[in-house]
This record gives sequence, C-alpha cells and structure tokens, in this order.
Amino acid sequence: MVKIENNLSRGNVLTKLVLFALPFLASNIIQSFYNVADMLIVGNFSGTESMSGVNIGGQVTFILTNTVIGLCMGATVLIGQYLGADNRIGLKRVTATIITLLLVLGLGITVLMLIFKGPVLRLIRTPPESYVESDRYLWVTVTGIVFIFGYNALSAILRGMGNSKHPFYFVLIACITNIALDLIFVAVFHWAAFGAALATVISQALSMFLCIAYMVRNGFQFDFKFSSFKIYGDQLARIIKIGLPTCIQNGVTSISFLFITAIVNVVGGVSASAAVGAVGKFNSFAFMPTLAMSASISAMAAQNIGANRPDRAVQTCRIGTVFSVVITWLFFVFVQIFPAQILRIFGDDPAMIRDGMIYLRSFSFDFLLIPFIFCINGFLIGGGHTLFTLINSIFSSVLLRAPVCYFFGVNAGWGLLGVGMGAPVASAGVLLVIIGYLFTGKWKHNAV
Repeated sequence: MVKIENNLSRGNVLTKLVLFALPFLASNIIQSFYNVADMLIVGNFSGTESMSGVNIGGQVTFILTNTVIGLCMGATVLIGQYLGADNRIGLKRVTATIITLLLVLGLGITVLMLIFKGPVLRLIRTPPESYVESDRYLWVTVTGIVFIFGYNALSAILRGMGNSKHPFYFVLIACITNIALDLIFVAVFHWAAFGAALATVISQALSMFLCIAYMVRNGFQFDFKFSSFKIYGDQLARIIKIGLPTCIQNGVTSISFLFITAIVNVVGGVSASAAVGAVGKFNSFAFMPTLAMSASISAMAAQNIGANRPDRAVQTCRIGTVFSVVITWLFFVFVQIFPAQILRIFGDDPAMIRDGMIYLRSFSFDFLLIPFIFCINGFLIGGGHTLFTLINSIFSSVLLRAPVCYFFGVNAGWGLLGVGMGAPVASAGVLLVIIGYLFTGKWKHNAV
C-alpha cells in the first residue's frame, strides 16, 4: 500500500473516525486563521473601512473557493469508493481528471473575475467608504485563485485516500507564514486590505507546493508532469454526477450569504458590514468541529460503502453526530454569555460591537441545528446522494434563508436582529426535509 493511503473500512469505527477527524479539524481551524488573521490584523491596524473591504472581497472569493470545494467532493467520494473497492485504475484516472479540470477552471475564473469584479462589487451594494479596499482585496485573491483551487483539490484527494494528517501539516506551515506576512504587509507597510490579500495568496501557494512535493516523493499515482495532465471522459462524467450538485449547492449557499451581505449593507452600512464580517469569522471557528466531522463522515462512509460495509457507514454517522452536537451546543452557550468579548477581539469600534452583538445572538440559534444537518449530509454525500443535498440546499438558501432575512431585516424593520434570524429558520426547514428523506429509505442505495 502506498504510504499516503489509509484504509477506513477496517478496524474500530470510533477510533478510525476520531483519528481521521482530529487532523481534519485541526486543519480547518488552522485554515480559518487565514481570514481571521486578515480581519483581526486589518481591524486593529487599518480601521473599519479596510475591515469591511476584507469582509466583502473575501465573501466573493469564498463563493469561488467553496464552489470548487463542492466539485472536489465528487472526486473525494470517487477516490474513497475506488480505494474501498481496490480499483487502482479508476483511482489513477479520477485523480488526473480532477487535477487537470481544476487547473483549467482556475485559469478561466481568474480571467472572468478580473473583467467583472467591478460589476460584482456594485451588485452587492458595497459601501462607497470601503469600495476601494474591497476592490484591492478581490483583485489580489482572484489573481492567486489557481493556488487556492490547487491546494483544496490536492487536500480533497488525500482525504479521499484516508489521509488527513499531511494536509494539516501543510496548512499549519502556511498559516504561520500568513500571519507573519499579515503583520509585515499590514502592520508595518500599511498596505491594509491589499496586504492581507497578498499574504493569503502567498500562503496558499506555499501549501499547494508543499502538498505536491509530498505526493511526488511518496510515489503518488499522479507525477505532475505535463504529459500526465489529462481529462478522462468517464471519470469527468462521474465527478460531475457526484460533485456538480455539491458544487452548485455550495455556490447557491454562498451566493445566498452574499445577498445577506447586500441586505446588511442596506440596513446598517459600514459598521454593520464590519460586524457581520467579524461574526462570520467567529462562526467559522464555531462550525469547524461540525464541518470537520461532516467531511470525515463523507470520506469514511465512501470507503465503507465502496467496500460494501453500509453498517459501518451508518455507525460512523451516528458517532460523528453525537460529537458535533456536544461541541457546537457548547459554542451556543458561550456566544449567548460573552458576545461583546468575542467581538472585541476583532476591533474596539463601539458601533461595530453594538451591531455585532445583535446579529451574533440571533444567528447563534443556528448552532443548535447545524450538527444534525451537516453530519447527515456528510453521510449522504459519501453514498453519492448529492442531488438530494443540492435540492435541499436550494430550498434552504433560496426559498428560506434569503427571503426570511429580507422580510425580518427590511420589511419588518428588525435590522440585524431579523437578518440573523434567517439562518436558524432555514436550518429548521432543512432538517425536517432531511428527516423525511431518511424515512423513505432511499439513502440505502449507493448512488455512485
């Protein structure tokens, strides 16, 4: 067996899940420091306008990255199932296909976003005070989108093969680099949002090249030579079948939050935009355990389903959900007690803290529901049921979250309190649909 592989279809389920999820969780927490470090350092050294610019520009970049991560999920599921079934030919072909595909997409998206970044920023009602900073942040991150895509693709491949440790090592090195560069570019050179974006891109490039070096040195089936970059039609079709629904799901979800950003810009202006950005960075930490467990459940379920062990896949989902509920509910209690203290980490502007407390306390009720949704979705994705998760996500984002935020935030005049209510209301509707789907028994069929 190649050193980078880890068979998750054998051994104790609890032990395998925990040992796989912990490095994954650590990776996600460390990776969150990219944006948090940007927001924290910019907020303390460059002011509210730059902080708002990082939030708005980062939202657009997040949509692009999150959409690609959804596509990578198709490769992760395929790699996991091929590994569980010991299908080496399929493993090699799907790896070459996803790497080549994302390289092409990265270059194409870079060109398109450089052309349309201005209209995009105007579409989401970017406040005039922070427009220049938003534009600078977006310009730099879009220029480096190939590195961001590349690292996420390679990490998805490794995790599909059961290896969550080495992506953690690479992102840890990159995060330390990012923080150091943030302090140099923002605190010393005073480059504000531009400096924060530049630090992020350089760090992502470093993590990608470290990942490539590790794979080549350990006999990975893709050697990264020019002649190896190929797209195999059969594997592309499977990646699209499994990954496209998740890709669209992540894109729709991200766009819905972009609409919410636009609503926030209307109801509150710069201080509200900065506050929502700060809350978003904190929430990225609060959701990290559940996100890591969900992705771990997907990878482990995929391998076990590929090995014809659905009983282990179900057991994985149950154990992961219990872990996620305990941790995320503790975050909810913490938020309700210490909202001001959390927001002061990101800056001392009184208006930002006031707006942030209102938004954080209402949004945090989503913490009570998210563990169930993410973990069950992770299990369903591992079995290839991405079309259902797509439909459910669209229902949540388009029919529930954005309309509820607009109704309570704008029509009812509740401002940020109403905007914050959108997430838990949408999650409640999603959870009911998921429970109904489980009762149908369709999840027992391997959709791959």
